[in-house]
Amino acid sequence: MTAKGKSSTKSVQQDTQQRRHTVEKLGGTSIRQTDAMLNNVLIGNRTGEDLYNRIFVVSAYAGITDALLEHKKTGESGVYALYADSGSDWAWGDSLGAARTLMLDINEEIFGNGAARRTADAFVKERVDGVRDSLIDLQRLCASGHFRLQDHLDTVREMLASLGEAHSAHNTALLLREKGIAARFADLTGWRVQDLPSFDAAIDDVFDTIDLSRELPIATGYCRCDAELVKSYDRGYTEVTMSRIAVRTKAAEAIIHKEFHLSSADPKLVGEDKVRPIRETNYDVADQLSNIGMEAIHPSAAKGLRQNGIPLRVKNTFEPDQPGALIQDSQEPAEPGVEIVAGLKTVYAFEFYEPDMVGVKGYDAAILNSLKRHRVYIVAKSSNANTITHFLQGSPKLVRRVERDLAAEFPTARITSRTVSVITAIGRDLRVPGLAARALMALSDAGVEPLGFNDLMRKVDLQVIVDQADYDTTIRTLHAALVEQVEKPAMSSAA
Repeated sequence: MTAKGKSSTKSVQQDTQQRRHTVEKLGGTSIRQTDAMLNNVLIGNRTGEDLYNRIFVVSAYAGITDALLEHKKTGESGVYALYADSGSDWAWGDSLGAARTLMLDINEEIFGNGAARRTADAFVKERVDGVRDSLIDLQRLCASGHFRLQDHLDTVREMLASLGEAHSAHNTALLLREKGIAARFADLTGWRVQDLPSFDAAIDDVFDTIDLSRELPIATGYCRCDAELVKSYDRGYTEVTMSRIAVRTKAAEAIIHKEFHLSSADPKLVGEDKVRPIRETNYDVADQLSNIGMEAIHPSAAKGLRQNGIPLRVKNTFEPDQPGALIQDSQEPAEPGVEIVAGLKTVYAFEFYEPDMVGVKGYDAAILNSLKRHRVYIVAKSSNANTITHFLQGSPKLVRRVERDLAAEFPTARITSRTVSVITAIGRDLRVPGLAARALMALSDAGVEPLGFNDLMRKVDLQVIVDQADYDTTIRTLHAALVEQVEKPAMSSAA
């Protein structure tokens, strides 16, 4: 056989092997619970070859990214936020020191006081100290007046975010090696690497050297590349990394391990005996869930999987024997109907009223630009002749900044905001006669007066805006009327 023929045969064999593997993501809460993670996901009952042909992508341990950037829910300043606002004070340094201590405490919790603990601690100290030195040097450089700190903040944010995933991935690989498994720390953070590769090149450089049949890669959820993942996808970057690894390595399936089952509603709110587990659905439903913060998967991550025909499975970390929910484009329901009722309890209804808006362009673009600049997420939107209302998810501080921006730009406009809740009924096909009327009638009977109601023509979701005080009642009422009171055959493909 010629050298070319041998190379071709090897390529086909590698491609066949690669299509056998899975790419699996572990969230921060799951990975923090070390014993459950090992017993239910990473090892379990597997031995020998069954331990391999898997790639794991890990998030930072719960709470670490909040400490490094800012708190995801409250907006409380972390290292990045303090550094961006600091000028030259040392508040950010104290915050980085606190984050370092938190990482070392996690190391002690996982490894005790053995040799592995010393290795884990040395890794954290080297990374954190390197970042601290870089940030000090950048402050000094910008103090000269020739460089603007603002021009480098995106890079600072990326560098800080990478610390969390590097810490958890290094620890996980180290822990597995301690148990005799050939785990490899697949570092995508680009630490001490001068070049800035493309997203695909960064992944290929790491995984082209790994034999998936004999090694278990533990990859960082952050990948340093020219796509600037944190800037582009904010906290969803770990799922985007997972998705791109699945595409580049031609995975058979992507799996996300979460702390809950994907169900027709929150069982703590509706009742364990009333919810229905989701066994099959499609990426359209996953997109709607992401929009209201349930984060089955980031929409950009879903896009890559969908375009490459890779199914996604969402599993409960703590019930590994359950098959989870399979998400793929080909999953059409046996009959139309609501599959999930979920919502966001705290949303800001940001109302922009301008009597002179009629027939004049530019208002909408200005609002969107301000929302983008301040990283405020849009959940829903409605408008009429002279009013544009955005339903926003973000910290009160950021919403106030948007309000100040627009008040300065449009002094005659009346801008108000208030907290509300957005509840959504989601399904692959909601073309059910009288569905909207049934929802509104059920809410009326329950004494809930909606502040707004959106029923889009695509028929994949119904959105109800209510007072926060009515959030729980609205979830229970819509679930009862649109899921529980519907005969099971209408939900068979999702039950």
